[in-house]
Amino acid sequence: MAALTLDGVSKRYGDFQAVHDLSFQVQKGAICGFLGPNGAGKTSSIRMILGLQPATSGRIEILGASDGRKVRDRIGFLPEERGLYKKMTPVDAIAFFGSLKGLPTGEGKRRAREMLEAQGLGASRNKQMKELSKGMAQKVQLIASVVHRPEFVILDEPFSGLDPVNQQGLETVIRDLAANGATVLFSTHVMQHAERLCDQVVLMARGRKAFDGTVAEARATSRRFLELEGEITAEAVAGLPGVTSVEVVSERDGVRVLKGSLASGAGGQEALKTAFLSGLDVRRFELKEPTLHDAFITLTGDDPDQDQSVARSALSSEIAR
Repeated sequence: MAALTLDGVSKRYGDFQAVHDLSFQVQKGAICGFLGPNGAGKTSSIRMILGLQPATSGRIEILGASDGRKVRDRIGFLPEERGLYKKMTPVDAIAFFGSLKGLPTGEGKRRAREMLEAQGLGASRNKQMKELSKGMAQKVQLIASVVHRPEFVILDEPFSGLDPVNQQGLETVIRDLAANGATVLFSTHVMQHAERLCDQVVLMARGRKAFDGTVAEARATSRRFLELEGEITAEAVAGLPGVTSVEVVSERDGVRVLKGSLASGAGGQEALKTAFLSGLDVRRFELKEPTLHDAFITLTGDDPDQDQSVARSALSSEIAR
């Protein structure tokens, strides 16, 4: 059964269209990655799902309701723009946000202490928020968004600003939420997190859906490739059997790392054999499977790691009007 359905949803701000005819479903208990670069339409879509702003056209249903505001006590939301009261303690902050979703304050404080301890923040539970590091504060805000044990959790760029250790901890939290029956939708432009976590990925580019399916299905849209390192030219790699295109990944002191895409069905063995018979200076030769990042570029022609500041600036300008 679908926990979330979008059917032909569009959003326009004046002359700027942020979302074009978006349709997808998320099944109950699934972890869905809502992926794409900044300016792809992810945040506008999330705001419409939550009922914070109306869709220009189309239909949205979440937890059986046509408006997210009608089921807001059953939804947990971590916005991209973080914000906690600086003089509150983590326990009080978490209990306060829980009370806004109908959780009694005493129970909220009990759960807050328990969840802070589980996240390694037990010793900081009575400090003021302004005394915590950015990573610690972000953990507190995540706990505050799920302390009422929501059925549907929406996380907007939850990994932003976290170091690798805290990112790993957040991935564990997301898995635990799903294991306890919650449906999770999280937006990100970092494909590696989705690759490790998701049952489903929805790829967005320039306000449109580019793909909807599993990680394996997304990877299958891109081809395997060779990665070579040595004093070797792109032209030489392009001449190897089965190689269809070549990209220079890096270069230093004449030593290059090159990526060569393989034709469908090519295994790489002939390319390796030809490289050595030709006397090419190959110091490293690897056959690699495509990543979700590779699939995104194949499907959209965009690199999700690139800053889409122009699109974001246009969106901000239209909203301000």
